[in-house]
Amino acid sequence: MDYLIETPLRADIALIYGSIVDECGNIFYNATTSNFNPIMVTAADTVICEAQKLVDIDELDPNCIVTQGIFVDFILGGDK
Repeated sequence: MDYLIETPLRADIALIYGSIVDECGNIFYNATTSNFNPIMVTAADTVICEAQKLVDIDELDPNCIVTQGIFVDFILGGDK
């Protein structure tokens, strides 16, 4: 019996957009950005997040965090 093993898809870089991002890289997504962004951060070697709003570490509610900061390598933009 022959089997076909399909390897998972990997990405070198993931460019994602977060509605609210804290300084540690924890991300809250709003609306449709929550569809593929959480999946792509786990599939990429390097993650670059563009923040709509950048907040301090204590300002983001831990219950609202969708992507943990351990996955994010770089944060760009964001209004404080």
